[in-house]
Amino acid sequence: MTELQVGYAAMLEQFHPTEAVALSVLAEQHGFSGVMAADHFQPWVPQQGQSSFVWNVLAAVGERTKGDFGPGVTAPTFRWHPAMIAQASATMAAMYPGRHWLGLGSGEALNEHIVGQYWPETPERINRMFEAIDIINKLFTASLAGRDVKHRGEFYKLESTRLWTMPEVAPEILVATSGPVTAKRAGRQADGLITVGAPLEKIAGLFSRFGEGARDAGKDPDVMPKVLQLHLSWAPDEKDALTNAMVEWPNGGMRFPKADIRSPFEFEQLAKLVRPEDFEGRMVISADPDVHREHIQRFVDLGFDRIYLHNVGRNQAEWIEVFGRDVLPKLRR
Repeated sequence: MTELQVGYAAMLEQFHPTEAVALSVLAEQHGFSGVMAADHFQPWVPQQGQSSFVWNVLAAVGERTKGDFGPGVTAPTFRWHPAMIAQASATMAAMYPGRHWLGLGSGEALNEHIVGQYWPETPERINRMFEAIDIINKLFTASLAGRDVKHRGEFYKLESTRLWTMPEVAPEILVATSGPVTAKRAGRQADGLITVGAPLEKIAGLFSRFGEGARDAGKDPDVMPKVLQLHLSWAPDEKDALTNAMVEWPNGGMRFPKADIRSPFEFEQLAKLVRPEDFEGRMVISADPDVHREHIQRFVDLGFDRIYLHNVGRNQAEWIEVFGRDVLPKLRR
């Protein structure tokens, strides 16, 4: 059984890149195993206030820490041609062998609409993602073998080329999904799964479909990474924990699909509708570290082997110290 790893989710939507890197270093010093950072062009709401370039930040994280790290997630489909994501990821893995993984998703209008392309419906976004994964896999495989590769598909073209800078082993590709159909396709085409906190029965269903897809491709799902990003709100005082959730991360209480919303200012207006009860079942808000530990342990028991924690408040240093002392050591595989 894979050893449990609990990492730090560095939220580039909330913190200046130098602060995000410093917090990643601090998290490692307090027992967090690695770093996840999302590829956002804009924050969810203006209050969050930042949105730095994830690949620059990850390089700095790689220099200053020793654990794993990756973009959780980037969309290789609209702002980026898949070949560019493949090059960025291969370079990162060559610089930091054995530490970098590549998290991919189908994208959100908040980040992707900025290049002025048509924003399609969900099925097309998913199909684009899996064609992009095919291109990235082709580039990784051919480049390791010293060959050029080309591609002509429904959404993308790639003229004959290869990646000239490669690690000895290609980065693992993890696909972000919250739906069963995508989970099954991820099992077939990717190396692992990323999802966010959700009811356990829903995630168990994702695992089942992911396993089906993996077995269809002749892979063993039991040894494939299952990665969770878990949002939470901790503060020494219950009232502060709730305020942090309402002010800093109201998107966590929005009980509707968010992939088609284009502006932080639109999210800001929608945030006015969020009530404390909207976080129930979606995010734990508590001043008691044991309440959080019990919640995290449920996901460990379900089968996740990597969990990246995000405390939604600005009280990052205090939270890192408390969870490093009172939560991480008590989690059991």
